Amino acid sequence: MNEPATNPQPGVIRQARLTGERAEFFAHGTTYIDTIFADGESPLKHASNVTLDNCSFQWKYPLWYAHDVTVRNSTWFEMGRAGVWYTNRMLVEDSTIEAPKNFRRANDITLRHVDLTNAEETFWSCNDVTLDDVVARGDYFGMNCERVAASGFRLVGNYPFDGARDVTVRDSRLISKDAFWNTENVTVENSYVSGEYLGWNSRNLTFVNCTIESLQGLCYIDNLVMKNCRLVNTTRAFEYSTVDVDAHGTIDSVVNPTGGVIRADAIGTLTLEADRIDPSKTTIITGERAA
Repeated sequence: MNEPATNPQPGVIRQARLTGERAEFFAHGTTYIDTIFADGESPLKHASNVTLDNCSFQWKYPLWYAHDVTVRNSTWFEMGRAGVWYTNRMLVEDSTIEAPKNFRRANDITLRHVDLTNAEETFWSCNDVTLDDVVARGDYFGMNCERVAASGFRLVGNYPFDGARDVTVRDSRLISKDAFWNTENVTVENSYVSGEYLGWNSRNLTFVNCTIESLQGLCYIDNLVMKNCRLVNTTRAFEYSTVDVDAHGTIDSVVNPTGGVIRADAIGTLTLEADRIDPSKTTIITGERAA
C-alpha cells in the first residue's frame, strides 16, 4: 500500500513510499522529494514535466516514455534496471545509478556528476547525449549512439561506443578493449585510452593530445588522424588503415598501413608487405617529426 506524503502541498509529493505497478502513471507537473519508488514496475511511465530530488528507484522500468524530467541527488538501485527507455529531454545530476541496461532509445539526455556502477548495456541507440563528470563501469556502453559529448568521463568496460556516430570525448580516461569499433566521426582529445584492438572498422577517427596503449590498435580505419599523441606499448598499429599520424616517442610496431603519413620519434618494427599493400602510398618520417 502506498504511504501518503507528509506536509502535502499541490504538485509536491514528499517522503512517500510508492508501490505497485504504474504507481504514478502519467504524472504531470509533479515534484517528488525524499520519495521511494519501491516494488512495482513502471512507476512513472508516461510522466512529463516532473522533478525528483533525493528519490530512489528500487524496481524495474521507472521512467519509460517520459519527457522533460529532472533528477537530482537520487539513486537507481540494482533492481531499478532498464530504467530510462524511450524518454526525451532528461537531466540527471549528482546521482548514483547501480542498475544495468539504463537509457535506451532516449533523446536529449544529460548526466552531470553521476556514477554508473553497473553500466552494462547502457546508453544504447540514444541521441544527443551529454556526459559531464560521469564514471561508468560495464561492457557495451553507448552502442549505436549519435551525437555524444563526453567530458571528464571515466570508463572501465569493454566494447564502448560500438557503431556510434558523431562522438566527442574530452579530458577522459577509458580502460577498455575494443573501444570505438564501427564508428564514424569520433574525436578524442586530452585523454588516456588503454585496451586491445582500438578503433577497428571505423571512419574519421581522430585523437588529439592523447596517450594510447593498444595491442593491434587502430587498424582497418578509413581516415585515422592523430595529433600530438603518445603510443605506449602499442603494437601492430595501423594495419589496413589510412593515416595522418603525429606521435611522440616510439611506436613499438607498425604493420601494413594502406596510405598516408606516419611521423614518430622512432618505430620499433616497421612492416610494409608489397604483396598486401602498396608501400609507396605511405610516408614514414622518424627522428624529425613535422610540427
